[in-house]
Amino acid sequence: MARDPSTLRYAETHEWVDVQEEGGDKFATIGISAFAVEQLNDLVYMDLPEVGRELEIGEEFGEVESVKAVSPLYSPVAGEVVEVHSDLPDNLDNLNEDAFDFGWILKVKLSADLPDSLMDYAAYQKQCSEAG
Repeated sequence: MARDPSTLRYAETHEWVDVQEEGGDKFATIGISAFAVEQLNDLVYMDLPEVGRELEIGEEFGEVESVKAVSPLYSPVAGEVVEVHSDLPDNLDNLNEDAFDFGWILKVKLSADLPDSLMDYAAYQKQCSEAG
């Protein structure tokens, strides 16, 4: 099933969050937006966190490198990394076509509610249009 970008929440730093409930626990799938992928252009490297790592909201968990720049990746949620997309670093070109389904980076078992600072799709689109 395709992930609908209009139903996701977004961090100011261009990470997206999709929250699902499983067995009474909440899990957040996290990736970077199509806008971020387009801005970075020509991705060449991605550093992923270790499974089991505890993340705080706003904590740097990895980085993505393009031919233009290295950009840190920040966690928009707090919790434990339960899965990483290990195929992603070897297939970064696929992010250009599919930033929201194939392009997920990690899954986190939430230890806190989503922060109020996360934007809905309309607010995120406004931020992107203002950034140019």
